[in-house]
Amino acid sequence: MKKVFALLIALALVLGSTALAETGLSYEGKVVAGDSVPIAAPFGGRIGSMTLRKGDPVREGDALVTIQTTMNYAPVEGTVTGLYVAEGDSTEGAKTRYGASLYIEPTRKYKVEANSEKAFNKSENYFIHRGERVYLICVADGTHKGTGIISGMTETGYNIEVTGGEFYLEEKVYVYRDENLSKESRIGKGTVKRSDAVPVEGTGSVLKLHVKNGDFVERGELLFETVDGILDGYYAPDNSVKSPVTGVIASDPKGAGETVTKGDTLMMVVPSKSFQVEFEVPEADLFLLEEGQAVSMELLWDNAAEKNYTGVITGISHMNEDPKEGSDKKLYKAYASFEADERIRLGMTMLIYPVDNTEKTEEPEE
Repeated sequence: MKKVFALLIALALVLGSTALAETGLSYEGKVVAGDSVPIAAPFGGRIGSMTLRKGDPVREGDALVTIQTTMNYAPVEGTVTGLYVAEGDSTEGAKTRYGASLYIEPTRKYKVEANSEKAFNKSENYFIHRGERVYLICVADGTHKGTGIISGMTETGYNIEVTGGEFYLEEKVYVYRDENLSKESRIGKGTVKRSDAVPVEGTGSVLKLHVKNGDFVERGELLFETVDGILDGYYAPDNSVKSPVTGVIASDPKGAGETVTKGDTLMMVVPSKSFQVEFEVPEADLFLLEEGQAVSMELLWDNAAEKNYTGVITGISHMNEDPKEGSDKKLYKAYASFEADERIRLGMTMLIYPVDNTEKTEEPEE
């Protein structure tokens, strides 16, 4: 039925009964992609959930994909100090200049630098173990007491993180294994020092900061999020990649869980503004058409001709297509641009009617 309708339209054009196309020519073509836009990863990471597929429509500003960030948490309870990064900054740059992205002054503000001096002369008292609990008492008068854990070994002894009690800086203390501070359990002597600020380095670039200088944080609290690579202009967007154009996804997108690096193509999008109609022109019609010539178009399935589209021929090939089997008819590819609306999809069939651009003028009477 549709073919009959198309033939009737063509016949009407030839007879000059329609104003759509004064040339009397008509062609059948299909909607194809013009330009395509690569959607590149602005930074590296692992792709989050992906629900889009090839052929899905998208609008400008739509979130196409999210790239998961690396979460950086507080290793200790304390106060944020020396925050040396802002959103968009490179953590490597901060590490080079300041040693870390930020520091946390721990709530446990004392440590003890100790050794085996004054340890009770028993062999087991000279074997110190990381993580073991110890008890402290000041050497001067025994009024300051506290607890701690062995936090590390040094060339000359060991360090203790003070977990309870109040002391003076540089105060001398004895160290015991026994809560009752028995002489036989004394494993050494040390000096009270201020605890070092704890560095938090991170890797890549800071996408999102969750703290500021002076904030109190608990152990395990989120400090900042990072992504792989250097952010352009040190500008930190969110972790979603948005479409720069309205159009159609023209390639299979990267899948959820895939790892990408900065600049990797996540998918291709064909802008709706670049849609064009591809059609074939017989050799005999070549000199009846020209680039820049106006055309009128309609969808093949639109029997009611609810809407006509206007366009312009943008190109005609100078090389013929391979003849179809059993035919020596020479055909040349041509393209027409037009403004697509929400009804238009790639691959749709359209009827093209070239419009005669020649202005008709009457011959002056002699």
